[in-house]
Amino acid sequence: MERELYQNLVQWKFSDGRKPLVLKGARQVGKTWLLKTFGTVEFETCAYLNCDDNNQAKDIFDSYFDTKRIIRDISAVTRTEILPGKTLIIIDEIQEVPRALQSLKYFCENAPEYHVCAAGSLLGISIHKETSFPVGKVDLMTLYPLTYKEFVRAIEGDILADRLENGALSEFTSIREKLTDLLRQYYFTGGMPEIVLEYQKQNSLSKVRERQNAILAGYSDDISKHTDTRMAIRIHQVWNSIAQQLTKGNKRFIYGNIQRGARAKDFELAIQWLSDAGIVYRVPRIRKAAIPLKFYEDFDAFKLFYLDCGLMGAVAEAPADQILIGNNIFEEYKGAFTEQYVLQQLMVYRNNTIFYYDSDDSKQEIDFITQSGNQILAMEVKAEENLRAKSLRQFKIDHPETKAVRLSMSSYREEDWLTNVPLYLTHRVFSIS
Repeated sequence: MERELYQNLVQWKFSDGRKPLVLKGARQVGKTWLLKTFGTVEFETCAYLNCDDNNQAKDIFDSYFDTKRIIRDISAVTRTEILPGKTLIIIDEIQEVPRALQSLKYFCENAPEYHVCAAGSLLGISIHKETSFPVGKVDLMTLYPLTYKEFVRAIEGDILADRLENGALSEFTSIREKLTDLLRQYYFTGGMPEIVLEYQKQNSLSKVRERQNAILAGYSDDISKHTDTRMAIRIHQVWNSIAQQLTKGNKRFIYGNIQRGARAKDFELAIQWLSDAGIVYRVPRIRKAAIPLKFYEDFDAFKLFYLDCGLMGAVAEAPADQILIGNNIFEEYKGAFTEQYVLQQLMVYRNNTIFYYDSDDSKQEIDFITQSGNQILAMEVKAEENLRAKSLRQFKIDHPETKAVRLSMSSYREEDWLTNVPLYLTHRVFSIS
């Protein structure tokens, strides 16, 4: 299974001033597989150390910080000769041994000739308050679930995926039905690598949902492992309410929809926990569209999305036929799956924070807005071929310097005031701005 981030790893290997790399990401997005593949293909040897429930790993880092000793001990435990430039050292589940994370500082300062990669969950890395993160001493990358383009490559092969990446935007009409059908499949499976591989091999819808539920159970176990009972209950309440709030078409996340009388102070830590874990995306509101957008962030209003559309379907218990057959998935659920899908793609390809826009009188809402270079990119998401974009048109009138994009099931076309981009080409949005 090919991941686009692989090329970033190759660039890291040969980069000047390379530091130890921390590959972050939610659980089950494929961090371990990607690093092992990278080590096997790009290096002569790979020394893999898993810190999860590993007393030997704890012993290695519990002692004094001497990189020569640490390298010697990792070599002994992994039974791998570690040579500078020829061996990739992988420290997996690094959040389980806080001092292992701290040791990366000393690899950077005292042994820069070695290639060291660490993998860990976003949550685990962020919660160890007793251990300082080696800021400035590591390179960082984040791995997300497979994008739609990566999904197409896994299911259909390189030819169609390469066309999605490089083909002229106006030349997809002839294969529109094929790409739309693949989009339905992606809505159902999502982009978790294990699930996509299962679907590729067996084409079993029941197995897909079974594995989605297994991942959700693993997340639930993490919640119980890292929090007390009271906080765990609140986290689950937030998690379970996201799908419902998205399908209601709320302009923002409403605490009162979690439970009657709920207030921000009751659930803000639970939301932060989910965000830190990387299993929820928080999209804040802005009420003024001017560069830099970050200056106009409204910290009191935001939308919440899951990290993966397939997991959203599992949480909502959406039947497979509702997603895969006909246009139900585009017409029902008030566009919730479509917004989830678009945000999921934008998170991978963006360079800046993704916001949504809501005017002071609440008569104008832009689904997603971000900076692309020195330009503001305003995006309206349509689940069908509905081409009405009243809010976007008015926004464009009020902000003529903005690039207006409508993402819908209609074909690509440039109009005098906006560009319509098919949903299956969402990954190309930033290249047309």
